[in-house]
Formats: sequence, C-alpha cells, structure tokens
Amino acid sequence: MEPNTTTATEAKTTFSDILKNSVQENFTNDIDISKIIITLLISFFVGLFIYVLYKRIFSGILYSKSFNVSLIGMTLITSMVIIAINSNLILSLGMVGALSIVRFRTPIKDPTDLIFLFWAAAAGIVTGAGFFSLAIIGSIIIGLVLFVFVKKASLETPYLLVVNCEGDSSEQAIHKQLNVLVKRFNVKQKTVTSNNIEMTVEVRLRDQETRFVNQLMALNGVKNAVLISYSGDYVSQ
Repeated sequence: MEPNTTTATEAKTTFSDILKNSVQENFTNDIDISKIIITLLISFFVGLFIYVLYKRIFSGILYSKSFNVSLIGMTLITSMVIIAINSNLILSLGMVGALSIVRFRTPIKDPTDLIFLFWAAAAGIVTGAGFFSLAIIGSIIIGLVLFVFVKKASLETPYLLVVNCEGDSSEQAIHKQLNVLVKRFNVKQKTVTSNNIEMTVEVRLRDQETRFVNQLMALNGVKNAVLISYSGDYVSQ
C-alpha cells in the first residue's frame, strides 16, 4: 500500500506544480508598454477595416454613423480588457464578475449589425490575447465573405408597390404592365372593397429604373401608386 500512496502523493504534487507554473507563466503583473501600443494599434486597424466594410456594404434604410464608430470602440475596449485580464489573475476574476452584470438593451433590428458587433468583440479578444495573425487573417476572410454575399444581395434592392385601382380590368392591366416593366414581381397583399382594389406588390427593378410608376398611373382606373424601398421583411396586417 505504501508505494501506491507515495505515487499518488507525487502525482498530486506534480499536478499542483504544473498548475502553479502555468498560472505564473500566463499571468504577469508587468505589462510591456510596447506590447500595449502594438496591440492597440492592430486593434484599431482591424476595427477600422470593420468600419469601412460596414459602411461599404450597408443596405438598410438609415445608416448610423454612431453605430459604425462604436465598432472601432468595441474592438479597442475589448482588446484593452483582455490585456488587463492576461496580466493579473485576481483582476481577471474581478472583471469576469463585473462584466457578467452588463446588459445591452439597444435593440438590433438587422441581423447583419449583430454579426458586425460580434465580429468587433471577437477581433478585440483575439488581438488582446496576442494572436495578431489570427485577428488579421480571420478579419480579411470574414470581410471577403460578407462583402460577396451581403453586397450581392443589396444589388437587387426590393421595393414595395402599393397600387389602388377601380376594378378587375384595371388590375389585369397593372399585371400586364408589371410583366413588361419590372424584372419580377410578387403580390404580397390584396384588399378589395366595394369600389376599390388595393394591392401591395414586391417588385425587383431593372437597372433601378422607377419611371414605370408613372406609366402605371397613366392606366385607366388606377387611382394612385406608391413605391417604397424596404429591407425584404414584410408583415401583413
């Protein structure tokens, strides 16, 4: 029994030494000023790349410059927090507890905005941890993927056409004109009353040409026509 007890004690001691050495190697109280400057500079340029790309591929209704600038700030702040966490074990535990109570109540309507927020935070974490190559190469790959897919989707901006007409003959004339004038269309909603037909139609334009609305107004029985740009999400009421 004694050899087994000795072996278990040695194994426990060895594991404790390994854990202690690992903590001492990974957490140092001294932070190199040059490392801080390099890390924050790389974080800034990665955040600037995210800023430029977001501005370039934004396809929503209203562009928010303050939100875009916050992406740079998110990258820098997250990087600074990770530098501090890497320097001190006690500080890292305190920050984890403090950051766990932070709640963001600003609603994110566009899923693409959420992707950019998460990207900025992840880039700051990776850069602050010292993985500069991963932060740069990963950001370039993510940026290319988003540019290709989001920009391609934004080339065909969907529009909603709201038309009011008098009867079936006017409705058929509108459909015939749409078949000729737009790339494709899809009726989203139709409301019929005693003397009016209202249609909500999703249309994809040819070369962003909107003059077809004037031609629709020239048809007999068409009362009014409104063309609205939207993000592609439609909720019927």
